[in-house]
Amino acid sequence: MVSYKEIKASNALINDTNAPRVAVFVGGTSGIGKFTVTALVATDASVRVYLVGRKSSEEHTRIFIQELHTINPKAEVIWIEGEVALLAETKRVCEVIKSKESHVDLLFLTAGYAPFGTRKETAEGIEVAQSLEYYSRMLFILHLLPLLGEAEAPRVISVLGGGLERTTIDLDDLDLKKPGNFSGIQAQTQYIPMNSMTLEKIANDNTNVTFIHSWPGSVNTGNVRRGLEPNSILAWFIWLILEPLITLFSFSDEESGQRHLFQCTSAAFGGRGVPWHGPPGINSQEQPENGLFLVNRKCSCTPNAKAMHLLREKAQGKIWDHTQEVLRPYL
Repeated sequence: MVSYKEIKASNALINDTNAPRVAVFVGGTSGIGKFTVTALVATDASVRVYLVGRKSSEEHTRIFIQELHTINPKAEVIWIEGEVALLAETKRVCEVIKSKESHVDLLFLTAGYAPFGTRKETAEGIEVAQSLEYYSRMLFILHLLPLLGEAEAPRVISVLGGGLERTTIDLDDLDLKKPGNFSGIQAQTQYIPMNSMTLEKIANDNTNVTFIHSWPGSVNTGNVRRGLEPNSILAWFIWLILEPLITLFSFSDEESGQRHLFQCTSAAFGGRGVPWHGPPGINSQEQPENGLFLVNRKCSCTPNAKAMHLLREKAQGKIWDHTQEVLRPYL
C-alpha cells in the first residue's frame, strides 16, 4: 500500500521537467478523468492536455477548461468532441491528435460505465459499454503508439479493474451476443480480463512504454446509473440505496485525482518518472521492470498471478485475434 501522505509528497515533486508535457484524457470531462486532469493542472507544470468527450458535455467542459486555466495559466487545455463509443469516431479523434503532435507522454482512458441495464449496441453493432471500456481504448492505444514511442517516459493508463481478473471469461462469445448471455456482472467480468490480456500483449511488444490497468476502488462518479432508464426500479434503487453506500466508502474526488496522478507520473511503475524511493512496482509477470502493472485502489501492484497465468495460457491469443478482427477496419 502507498499511503496518501506518500502520494501527495510524490506529486509535489512534479514540475516542468518530469510532468507529462502532452497528455490525452479520454473520458476526462467527468469522474476520475476530470479529477486527475485537475490534479495534473494544479501542479503548475507547463502541460498540454487534450480532453476528449461527447458533444453533450461540451458546454460544461468549456466552463471546466476556464477553471483549469485559472488554476494554472501555463496549462493549455484543448477540447476535442467525439462520440468514442463509435470506433470510426475514435479513429477520427486519433487522426486529429496525430496531426497536431509529434509525441504523447500520457494516454489516460476512463470512458465507460457499469452496464447494469439491458444490452445496447452502437451503430457499429458493438455493445456500448464494451466499446467504451475495451475496443475504443485499445484503438486509441494502437493509433497513438507511434507518438507514445517518441516520448521520454510514455505511459498508458486504463482505469477499470486491474487485479480483479477472473478466469470465467466466455471465449466462445467474447462480445456476449448470444441470447441470455449478457448481464452487468458478466459484462464486467468479461471486459476486465480482455483489457488486461490485450494491454499485456501490447506492453510486451512495446517495452519502452509503461502500461497500467488501474482499479480505482469506490469513487462516486455517477456512472453506476448511466445506461439505465431514468425512472426504472433499478435506477431508483441505485440512487436511493447503492450510491449513498458508494459515497460512504469512497475516496474523495481530490484523493482519487491525486492517486491517479501518482500512477501517471511516479517511477514506482517502470522505474521512470518522478523519483520513487519505496519498493518498486511488480508488473503482471511479477518483474520489477516495464510492462503492464495491475494497480489497485491503494496504488499497490497486484499481479493476480493465478488468474493471469491461466488467462495468458488459454485466452490471450484468442482475445488478441478477435480484437484485431474487430479493429482492423479502423486501423
